[in-house]
Amino acid sequence: MFSIDSSLKHGFDLTVLRDDSNQTFVEIIPACGAILHGFTVLHEGLPLNIVAHYPNKSMFDTAVESGGFKSAKLSPFVCRMKNGVYRFAEKEYKSAGFYLGDHAIHGLIYKQAFDITEQGADAHKAFVQMTYPYRKLDTGYPFDYDCVVTYELRANNQLHISTTIINKDAGRIPVADGWHPYFTFGGSINDCMLEFQSTAQLEFDAALLPTGEQHPYETFGSLRKIGDQFFDNCFVVNFAECQPMLVFRDPSKKVQLEIRPDKTYPYLQIYTPPHRNSIAIENLSAAPDAFNNGMGLITLAAGESAHFSTQYNIHSL
Repeated sequence: MFSIDSSLKHGFDLTVLRDDSNQTFVEIIPACGAILHGFTVLHEGLPLNIVAHYPNKSMFDTAVESGGFKSAKLSPFVCRMKNGVYRFAEKEYKSAGFYLGDHAIHGLIYKQAFDITEQGADAHKAFVQMTYPYRKLDTGYPFDYDCVVTYELRANNQLHISTTIINKDAGRIPVADGWHPYFTFGGSINDCMLEFQSTAQLEFDAALLPTGEQHPYETFGSLRKIGDQFFDNCFVVNFAECQPMLVFRDPSKKVQLEIRPDKTYPYLQIYTPPHRNSIAIENLSAAPDAFNNGMGLITLAAGESAHFSTQYNIHSL
């Protein structure tokens, strides 16, 4: 049986999805960009949360950017946008969002408050649907759209996350969608193993922007130790291979995370922060700087929508 409740913890108003049969629960913060705060399972008799998160509301408010955009919803653009500038429908726009160096990064709604529009639980799942109505928030993106995010906890530690972007503007709008979660098993990722199915790695320039070139990539096509491998790269997902698309495993704790995106997320961004206690694994609908290079960019007509979905599973080995 599943249930849903709310709680106040460390200044966060949490919505909690629970599988009461095995004590698995998912914590979400609608007021903080609808971020995933926790995905906790009972492992060897103890609770294990695999999501790296902000310790309190004050830290989120003051350091969501410097803290690495943990669990941020990336919308309406993903990763970097060169100089924050793009052209659309014969007009040039410049984003007023957050800049890392010279480039706008990670969209415009990562810390906006979402409203709960539907929630429920039954014998098969617990879910919450949240909506943020973007209305010309940034002069560099003077369009209207709704971002609808749904979390659904199902049996066997399955977490499904979907996003629907609905064009509420009078004309066409450019969009891309993604997530920026960090995952951890509580120790160094150097001792963990990684596998992901990819056909190619995008070549980046010194500013971590795609050059347009791609190179075959299969280095982590089967499980191998991460060691001191550094990632800040984008890969093209190989959907011809069997799912899961990605496996992140702690062999000492005998637990692993599996990620199964659908084909609406054809790009995978991986980042290893300097502290190496977690790893960012980002499902993306488009490549970095897609508003300029067009790689995966979606254009929605007035009233049109786009849907994106991925699934996370935690397994004890």
